[in-house]
Amino acid sequence: MIDSTKFEDVLYEVRDRAAWIIINRPKLYNAFRAQTIEEMIGAFKLAADDKQVSSVVLTGAGDKAFCTGGDQSAHEGQYDGRGIVGLPIDELQSIIRDIPKPVIARINGFAIGGGNVFATLCDMSIMSESAKLGQVGPKVGSVDAGWGTALLARHVGDKKAREIWYLNLQYTAQEALDMGLVNKIVPHEQLDEAVNEWTKTIGERSPTALALAKRSFNADSENIRGISQMALNAVKLFYDTDESKEGVNAFNEKRKPDFHKYVK
Repeated sequence: MIDSTKFEDVLYEVRDRAAWIIINRPKLYNAFRAQTIEEMIGAFKLAADDKQVSSVVLTGAGDKAFCTGGDQSAHEGQYDGRGIVGLPIDELQSIIRDIPKPVIARINGFAIGGGNVFATLCDMSIMSESAKLGQVGPKVGSVDAGWGTALLARHVGDKKAREIWYLNLQYTAQEALDMGLVNKIVPHEQLDEAVNEWTKTIGERSPTALALAKRSFNADSENIRGISQMALNAVKLFYDTDESKEGVNAFNEKRKPDFHKYVK
């Protein structure tokens, strides 16, 4: 039995018919470590099993960040815990896709790196006008190949997805809306009201019809799951190289990385 009261990194709340999963590491801009991922998986399982829950809201604590990806300080700069790349990120990504209930990303601040991938995976997204989205993968010797690339391209188009991953820019809420990465943007002080409007509406809908609709949407892009599994194995090998470690070291040392000295 999962006991959400024992979570340390995640807050789990049920508000009316919506389960709120809140990454609670605001001092670290809601960057995740292995424990965070484990607790998020547990929270999604609770929401999936609760027949009174119609939708899930994924967000971060505080006003600064939705999620900024992996905590680079964990375990000497490497992701800690179990899983293919050191933590069960593939399991979390899968449950966001597979839970038979709409998942709403409440983007309250920076959604960067792995946080941007979480937002991409969610069924719908509402974004604060002051928030920003972006990728940093190649900038720090990392990549989320699979859902983070192929599914992103389905949202924003192939050219734009490549720009996001190759240039590692940050995008405003309006830019994110214009490219189709989020559904709606609102003033920050209206964010909860907008989310609650959606969860209330979803709570009035047929849960079986919603589950069938979600599975139908997912079926069209299900091949990406295989790409993601293969890519995660490749990424694990890449993380063990000096080239990738240079990205983490440079980040922690607050300098520009020199990747090319490791290219053979």
